[in-house]
Amino acid sequence: MLKQRVITAILLLLVLLPALFYRSPVPFCLVALILIAAGGWEWARLNGHGQRVSVLAGAGCFFLCIAAWALGMLDQTTTWLWAMAGFGWVLAGSWVLYRGASTWAAQSKAVRLLAGVLVLWLAWLAVAQARVIGVNFLLSILVLVWVADIFAYFSGRAFGGRFSREKLAPSISPGKSWEGVWGGMLGVGILAFGWQWADAASGISVPSLYSHLGKKGGLYLLAGVLFLDAMSVVGDLSESLVKRAAGVKDSSNLLPGHGGVLDRIDALLPTLPLAMMLCSI
Repeated sequence: MLKQRVITAILLLLVLLPALFYRSPVPFCLVALILIAAGGWEWARLNGHGQRVSVLAGAGCFFLCIAAWALGMLDQTTTWLWAMAGFGWVLAGSWVLYRGASTWAAQSKAVRLLAGVLVLWLAWLAVAQARVIGVNFLLSILVLVWVADIFAYFSGRAFGGRFSREKLAPSISPGKSWEGVWGGMLGVGILAFGWQWADAASGISVPSLYSHLGKKGGLYLLAGVLFLDAMSVVGDLSESLVKRAAGVKDSSNLLPGHGGVLDRIDALLPTLPLAMMLCSI
């Protein structure tokens, strides 16, 4: 398993890193497009659809993204769209997690399918717009999610259950603790102010997410990154809930040793559009 994970990770990096740092955003947007289409296929399978509908779901994600690209949305300031996405994620994410896997499974398959395609399309549009803004901006969003996850893991391992007897979401993901959440918040707080300082010290031409938020003050920056950290947890738990409703451990086996595409991008699904929302309002 470890060997598979390492090999898959290396292969992904060999594709993603050159695309990310290429002078044009086109290669990265294309790679992200393929991953989102694969995520659409996985989503349909997780929600009870057969192979034919699952392939159509992946194709639907692909063509929706292409349509947005062709309409020039990658270069537009879509504040209204990100505001609606933020409102939807906060309300729908909270409702789904509160009601649990059984309530999610009780919804019609068509509704669940359309919700997933919409979420994936919004995530692609957000990551594509972020890459158009600049590599520093996009990386600052991606690293926030990775740092939150790393700090949460080690904090949960070291302090889980010591300060809070209640688990974070025992019916969805029994291994997650409140101590892990608090550790993730500490990590993103340190990251945000450190990256903002590095932007200022280096005089980089493309500001990071943190420099954008920091223009409105340190309190807004801190509140913003803590909100994004919390919503990354919502994204993680939401995918876990869908998998629990489907009775599976991984979204697919597309990435040997890592599960599926959705298993790797679940926390990014809300974080990307919400980061764009915070920077545009």
